[in-house]
Amino acid sequence: MRLVHLSDLHLGYRQYQRLTPSGINQREADVGAAFRNAVDATIALAPEIVVVAGDVFHSVRPSNPAILLAFQQFSRLRQELPEAKIVMVAGNHDTPRSAETGCILRLFAPMGVHVVDSKPEAIRFPDLDLSILAVPYGEPPTLAADPSARYNVLLMHTEITGVLPPMEGDADRAAFRISRDELQPERWTYVALGHYHVYNKVAANAFYSGSLDYTSATAWGDLNEERKARIPGKGFIEFDLDSGVATFHRVPLARALVDLPSFSARGLMAAEVDARIQDAADRCAGGIDDKIVRIVVRDIPRHIVRELDHRTLREYKRRALHFQLDTRRPDVIRLHGHSAPGRRPSLADIVRDKLQSRLLEGDIDRSALVDLGLRYLGDAEAMTAASLATPDVVGAEE
Repeated sequence: MRLVHLSDLHLGYRQYQRLTPSGINQREADVGAAFRNAVDATIALAPEIVVVAGDVFHSVRPSNPAILLAFQQFSRLRQELPEAKIVMVAGNHDTPRSAETGCILRLFAPMGVHVVDSKPEAIRFPDLDLSILAVPYGEPPTLAADPSARYNVLLMHTEITGVLPPMEGDADRAAFRISRDELQPERWTYVALGHYHVYNKVAANAFYSGSLDYTSATAWGDLNEERKARIPGKGFIEFDLDSGVATFHRVPLARALVDLPSFSARGLMAAEVDARIQDAADRCAGGIDDKIVRIVVRDIPRHIVRELDHRTLREYKRRALHFQLDTRRPDVIRLHGHSAPGRRPSLADIVRDKLQSRLLEGDIDRSALVDLGLRYLGDAEAMTAASLATPDVVGAEE
């Protein structure tokens, strides 16, 4: 018996200012296309069970196009797989702050989708000898399997301690977290988790399926996590409850997310930085057109950023759906005074420290630069002292 595990659809997600010809935010349309592709693949697999581990929508009050798309696709899933058991829990993005508001996911209940949005519920399917404990976003529940069922599935939207990287966890913490020990995956036939947007194997039978598109606040972090773990992208999980075999199915995306190779601008002039950026853009496989693109330039002072070729950068932004030049200034080196304890550093001390820590272009000799700067400072102080000692002509006549 096979199960398909979807999660974090985030329908209605919007980003950037581009619109489709029909007036829908382009990223909202992209996310909808990924969901349609996932439904196509699920129908082709024809599993006996489909579970959705929360965050169906990106907000508790999604746009009308997002609601219509979700209704159409779940109706299609229900029509094409009339015998399949479909169970859905609410995630933190689906859950209103006020219980009186009501959860939008209840819209799908009349079509035969089992929706659990307020408190944990054990759903029994005697014909499959299956029990699904569905745990929506909320307070930590008591996790107990059904001893009378052959197959026990735990479906929940939560954070497992130690799984999410700090970047992701800080950006969107779950209301409750449980440890691997509390989860006790060995008690379950399968554990379907939602909330973390990157495919992750928590145990042999416990997985985050990840989101269907890059919809988190830390999308570049997600991409980096996937790259490090050699995950091919976004998708969903097919799990065989009898053999215990899990298969990750990649979902084609409407738009690529491209992180161009980063570099340090330490010691580079503006024209050299421009050349590096252009080379990275030119080497992008398939070009940057209509993609979401970022390039990180480290150790670049503000004055170099101002001198960059902004006309070319605007052209990149026109060609890509979104082009982000992420400039990061050099680490700040704190000044240390050379005066006696309790006294502030002199102007000469400050100038010396500034010149010793400044990024230099070309083959400038630092010691010569420091000596020249201190000499100019001395000349300026001498001129100031002279002007204060000698009154001007008007003052003398008065």
